[in-house]
Amino acid sequence: MAGASSAVLPTALEVIGWDRPWLDLWRGPGRRVTRAVTAGATLPDALNLEPGAPVRFVPQSRLPTGESYERYIFNSGQCPTRDNLHDFFNGVCWIRFPETKRRLNQLQAAEIAKSGVAALRGPVRDALTVFDENAAFLLAPQPLWDALVERNWRQLFIELRPLWQGAQLILFGHALLEKLVYPRKQVTAHVYLAQPAIKSIAELDGWVAGDLSAEKLVGKPFTPLPVLGVPGWWPGNEDFSFYDDASVFRPRREGSRPA
Repeated sequence: MAGASSAVLPTALEVIGWDRPWLDLWRGPGRRVTRAVTAGATLPDALNLEPGAPVRFVPQSRLPTGESYERYIFNSGQCPTRDNLHDFFNGVCWIRFPETKRRLNQLQAAEIAKSGVAALRGPVRDALTVFDENAAFLLAPQPLWDALVERNWRQLFIELRPLWQGAQLILFGHALLEKLVYPRKQVTAHVYLAQPAIKSIAELDGWVAGDLSAEKLVGKPFTPLPVLGVPGWWPGNEDFSFYDDASVFRPRREGSRPA
């Protein structure tokens, strides 16, 4: 393993609670990359040990001055990576959702080619960033979806609580995963408004990649979900007064669109 990892990153990785239920999907590659970093690898080298990513991870210093991060990845097939938790989760996401991450990068590169790099990203690039950083996928019975879109939190988490046994919330955004290293009630995912019938993560990855388009994203196809409200994800929500906090479980504004 070439190079030496930042002294800060191994300590940061030690804080991750891999037994958390929202990390079920990420536990395998996450722990392997963590072990490699702890053994002395740089984060890019540790990520490159894992199969599946359609990019090669390289040090952040490879990104040329003035070059767009997204355009550099698209043109070179290399992902500049810093030794921090944010880029750790980004790298693991490239490994777990290679097709979706590649599609997001293609869409970003297309928008940059069309409009250049400006201080204001525009609605498509803004939506792409929200998706990449904070998206989640919900596989659930229709009544749960209906309650979520209406932001009827009592129905979603209390009245329909037994239905969560047949549901699955899959976190995708790497900033979302980073925030949950230190779980707080306020941490909220942007659930992608799509309900694919899938049987595996690979199928979900391919389906989402095929579903994503600039036209769809400009419509902001997301709805908020405070993730610690999910039954079984946080001990505090066994007391239903947990959901009475209107600063977190906010009602949908009258007259606003559901999403």
